[in-house]
Amino acid sequence: MRVLRTVLAGSLAMLLSAPAAEAQEGLPLEERYREAAERIVAAARADEGGWAKLEYLCDRIGHRLSGSGGLEQAVAWAAEQMRADGLENVRLQPVKVPHWVRGQESTEMLEPVRKPLAMLALGGSVGTPPEGLTASVVAVQSFDELEALGWEKVEGRIVLYDVPWQGYGRTVVYRGRGASAAAKLGAVAVLLRSVASYSLNTPHTGAMNYAEDAPKIPAAALSVEDAAWMGRLARAGVEVKVRLKMEAQMLPDADSANVIGEIVGREKPEEVVVIGGHIDSWDVGQGAHDDGAGAVVSMQALALLKRLGLRPRRTLRVVLWTNEENGLRGGAAYRDQVKESGELERHVAAIEADSGGEPPAGFGLGLPALRDKPGEEAAKQRALGLLRQIGRLLEGIQAGDIRDGGGGADIGPIMREGVPGLGLRTAGERYFHWHHSNADTLDKVNPEDIQKQVAAMAVMAYVLADMPGRLVERDLEPRMNTD
Repeated sequence: MRVLRTVLAGSLAMLLSAPAAEAQEGLPLEERYREAAERIVAAARADEGGWAKLEYLCDRIGHRLSGSGGLEQAVAWAAEQMRADGLENVRLQPVKVPHWVRGQESTEMLEPVRKPLAMLALGGSVGTPPEGLTASVVAVQSFDELEALGWEKVEGRIVLYDVPWQGYGRTVVYRGRGASAAAKLGAVAVLLRSVASYSLNTPHTGAMNYAEDAPKIPAAALSVEDAAWMGRLARAGVEVKVRLKMEAQMLPDADSANVIGEIVGREKPEEVVVIGGHIDSWDVGQGAHDDGAGAVVSMQALALLKRLGLRPRRTLRVVLWTNEENGLRGGAAYRDQVKESGELERHVAAIEADSGGEPPAGFGLGLPALRDKPGEEAAKQRALGLLRQIGRLLEGIQAGDIRDGGGGADIGPIMREGVPGLGLRTAGERYFHWHHSNADTLDKVNPEDIQKQVAAMAVMAYVLADMPGRLVERDLEPRMNTD
């Protein structure tokens, strides 16, 4: 605490007068903001507030699926924390969210060996009949293999997607559209080898989708071990029979909210840099990595800047989005509101933290609205050059690597409307070991990594909000904020 008080006192003295950056307009960003960045990083490395928030969120509130009491408790708690930290304009933005409930569930192999199987229903799945369903299993490792089997070999059976891990992007497609692909060929249910890079008999859930032109059939994830075992048996020609019971159901939409707080800009309050993570999680584990860490880091970055007295030219806004996991309605609602109010065009940048609580590595830049437009490459290279200058301020915590390609699911809607988007990148070494599973708990997070993420987010957000020009210049007439 003594170190933190010293840092805070020094920062306050520096910032009660006009910021040093005001007199250094011609300097590169890494020189203009070096002193401020060093103070931010030192304060973040001494700060225990972020970890305390994450500990409370995980241990006292727990998992937070849309429509649950846990999510609404977390929303109210986050707003209370923002007010206690002195953020301005703290408010809840109402959002209607899907309300899927898991209920009781079980899967058991009946033949050739009788054994309970580790499973989790996929989010959005329908349930089975109350008595469950029993059927033989046909195993495939690709959609092409499924199509090759055809109706005769799939009808009336449970399809097992025994697809080995090939990275999240290539493997998750089987979770998303596997049920409908199998249903079109007459399958009665789907089991999925968990989309995970590692397993200790831990199934991983996640959202799935039903196609409009296919029957809705139950879908569940198995542990990597059980799915691989069943796949080996099936490919050896051994009859595998399974009983599946699921009470999963979709209830009417529920009330929820995005949580918003600000540090209002000192010169251009109508311009906004928004940062955030999502406050919801799946209904298993504690949502520590996904995305308790990102939500807390975003909250704490602004809390730290507030305590340091750092008020940038533009407004810094933190948004904790609701319903990222199974609907993305929080991000869409935010886009709709700022677009309707005319505020969207005044968003200078958006930063999302949704890569877990591992050590920060840097940031990735996404500019989807500029794709295939004149001047795209020049604008992108200019923006990357500015970000790399800021990145050099984070080299001391190994968080300064800037790459082309980034953003996030919740800021995706405003990115597609023209807002430059950044994603806070992490080491990502074990994130998919725990992702969407009962193992996503606080003990998998290192407090020092949270401190470093707070430092990286606070430095990047502050410089983007304070530097004289925009990351990507837009030919727009400024309008006053009428909120």
